[in-house]
Amino acid sequence: MTSSLRPDHADTLRDRGLRVTRQRVAVMSALAGAPHSGADTVLARVRADVGRVSHQAVYDVLNALTDKGIVNRIQPAGSVARYELRVGDNHHHLVCRRCGVVTDVDCAVGAAPCLEPQDLRVHAPGFVLDEAEVIYWGICDPCTHDSRNTDQEEA
Repeated sequence: MTSSLRPDHADTLRDRGLRVTRQRVAVMSALAGAPHSGADTVLARVRADVGRVSHQAVYDVLNALTDKGIVNRIQPAGSVARYELRVGDNHHHLVCRRCGVVTDVDCAVGAAPCLEPQDLRVHAPGFVLDEAEVIYWGICDPCTHDSRNTDQEEA
């Protein structure tokens, strides 16, 4: 068990009005080391760091951190919810259709919301838009090369 109360994580928790606990710090450390992880991956990393911890405890920590804006939760179609520490900068994600890897990509526009639906005033008068979640789908480089190698082997 290697968990230590990292000052930056502890400060972030305190700044958002949360008590500093080993589990919360361990979850944040897990996400710092493996962004875009699902809860099961976070759980395995937390257990390797602090020892015995329940699934429910990790879910509770993830929910508390998400509610306080410390963690960002994304859920690409067909995927489990994934979590990251990168918050507040209006970035988007690339998702590989084959292996499911998720990669951050900066927003081309910069300011949120970067996209606005047409006819917003007609379809939802008075609706205040503050965010657009963009997910780009495609095939990552390793999967592209893997499919080329498979295609060549089959020929």
